[in-house]
Amino acid sequence: MYARGQGIILNEPTVIALNSRTQEVLAMGHEAWHMIGRTPGHIVAVRPLRGGAITDFEITQRLIRLIFARAGITRLQRARVLVCVPSAITHVEQRAVLEATRRAGAAQTYLIEQPMAAAIGASLPIHEPLGNMVVDIGGGTSEMAVISMGGIVSLQAVRVGGFDFDAGISACLRRDHGIAVGERTAEEIKLAIGSAFPTADEFKAEVRGRDLMSGLPRTIVLAPEEVREGLEEPIQRVMTSVKQALAETPPELAQDLLEMGIHLVGGGGMLRGFDRRIEHETGVPVRMSEMPLETVVLGAGRCLESFDRLRDVFMDRPRGSGPR
Repeated sequence: MYARGQGIILNEPTVIALNSRTQEVLAMGHEAWHMIGRTPGHIVAVRPLRGGAITDFEITQRLIRLIFARAGITRLQRARVLVCVPSAITHVEQRAVLEATRRAGAAQTYLIEQPMAAAIGASLPIHEPLGNMVVDIGGGTSEMAVISMGGIVSLQAVRVGGFDFDAGISACLRRDHGIAVGERTAEEIKLAIGSAFPTADEFKAEVRGRDLMSGLPRTIVLAPEEVREGLEEPIQRVMTSVKQALAETPPELAQDLLEMGIHLVGGGGMLRGFDRRIEHETGVPVRMSEMPLETVVLGAGRCLESFDRLRDVFMDRPRGSGPR
């Protein structure tokens, strides 16, 4: 969360922990994330957003209200809110975001596509007649956009991201080693030895999980090549979309990309060797953002700081969604 005049004031995972018996909120963010897979049955740690869309409206609303409370936003002291959303979001999903934010206490709500916010956050010259390409690999969605003259010229979006990378690792361990691991362990494996392209400093890692045959704890030694194999299917889906976005780019702008390069942002883009994989398969240079996790929210923050000047890059409001 970015507050006008203050910068980033909140940086937490989108997770909330609830007591399913009483519906009491027990924790959110990092605290709730550490509870995943470690709680009794009546305590559930859930992500109310999956694939860039709201999967549980009520919990999302409660989560937004908690976030607003941390920022000092109340029903008496409402605020103008700008929400970054996937470019592939449907009108129904847009209305769900707008309604959840309104009920949580926003006075006015605007939406901006994540690739556009990422380009602004990366300080790209989006209002010039130049080709600027952003590849944003998030937790649930990946988006590739070529931007020129303040608009998106070529766009591809796929509901694949970092969570799918984790699921690929879990599936690989089940299939090849017969052990089950939780999503937190799968993410730790991804961060430790996961890669999208072979690198020089690779090493093996010990992984602890539950044997599917005996049900007992078991430790195995996992090689980076095995993890890469588990990651290959979701990575290939991302790569297909990157190539498609390039194929749909007008020739004049495509020439610019050979000089400007592709700007890689998002937590999923931090996977080791992902920039080299894109470079290798497309022939276009890739530049990693200095703050890949925060680039999108920093772009939204710049829109807040220069609201009137950058308002033209916001998404059109879906019909029937009521007043701003």
